[in-house]
Amino acid sequence: MSRKLGSRGPGVCLSFALLILFVSQSSGVQGALDVNYYITKCPMVETVVRQWLVANVFTDPTGPAALIRLVFHDCAVNGCDGSVLLDSQPGIQSELDSDGNFGIRDIRFIDSIKAAVELVCPGVVSCTDILALAARDCVSLTGGPMITIPLGRKDGRRASNLAADRQLPPADISVPAFLSEFSRMGMSPKEAVAIIGAHTVGVGHCVNVLNRLYPQQDPTLSPMMAGQLITSCPTSNAQLLNNLTILANDLTNFVFDNQYFRDIQAGRGLFTIDSNLGLHPITAPIVNGFALNQADFFQTFSAAFVKMTATGVLLDGQGEVRTNCHRVN
Repeated sequence: MSRKLGSRGPGVCLSFALLILFVSQSSGVQGALDVNYYITKCPMVETVVRQWLVANVFTDPTGPAALIRLVFHDCAVNGCDGSVLLDSQPGIQSELDSDGNFGIRDIRFIDSIKAAVELVCPGVVSCTDILALAARDCVSLTGGPMITIPLGRKDGRRASNLAADRQLPPADISVPAFLSEFSRMGMSPKEAVAIIGAHTVGVGHCVNVLNRLYPQQDPTLSPMMAGQLITSCPTSNAQLLNNLTILANDLTNFVFDNQYFRDIQAGRGLFTIDSNLGLHPITAPIVNGFALNQADFFQTFSAAFVKMTATGVLLDGQGEVRTNCHRVN
C-alpha cells in the first residue's frame, strides 16, 4: 500500500524510513500484512467467507469453537501457514496425527469455503487466510467482537506431527510456561489470558481432565464441578472412555462471552490451566477483571487475535496459494 510523502523534507523521509524499519524488526512479518491486501485481487473474499461460513457452520453448533481452535493449532506450530490442514503425503506427516490435535474437526468447512472462494477468485486466496477469516467470523457469529485482521498470508509446504507434539501446549501447562508460550507471539500477560478466553465456546474431552480426577481430585475444582466431571468420566482408563463424550467449556459454551472467567472464579474451570489462571498472582487479577468487564475482554481479545494470526506467516515469494488445502501444489 503506497503513501504519498509530498514535499516533506529529507529528515521526515528518513524518520519515516526508520519507523518502517523499527516496525518490521519489532513486529516480525505482521507489518507486511495488509487489511487491503485483496482490495483489487479479490475484493469479495471476506463477504464470500462469511456467507459460506454462515451457510455451513451452524449445521454443527460446536463448529465455531472448532474453527477457532483450529486457527490456534495452526499458528502454534511453526506459525500461521495452514500446515494443520495438510494431509500426510511424501515428505509430510500430518499434524493431525499428533495427540495434541485430538478432537480437531470440521476442516470440511474450510474446504467448502475454499471452493466458494476459488469460484470467485481462482488461485488468489490462501487456505491460511481463509482459516484466519473463518475463525475471526466465528468469534463474532457467536456473540464476540468484530475483529479487523490484516491479510496476505501464504500457505506453507511442510507439516510435522512431531513439531505439533513439541509445540502445542498441553491442558495442564503451568501458568509461567503458558505466559512464555504466548509471549513468543508478542502478547502481554493480559492478552495471553484474553486469547485463552476463547475457551468460552466449545467443548473438551475426558482425556484432558483425567489428571484432575484420578487418583485424587484437584482441590481447585468446586465439589459440584468435580461431581459432574466424574459422572461424565467415571474411570481413569482413557482407553475405556467413549471419546465422543464432551464436556462444556463453560456454562454458556455456545456463546462468546466472559462466562469463562466467571466460571474460573467459581471453581468451574474445565482444564488445569483454566483453574490455575485464577490462582496465579500475575493472571488472577486479569481473570477477575475480565469477569467483571466483558468489553475489556473483547477489546483485549481482538488485539491478541490479530497478533496470534500474524505469527510466523509466510508472505509473497515465501509460500504458495494451495489449490487443495490438504496438499501442496
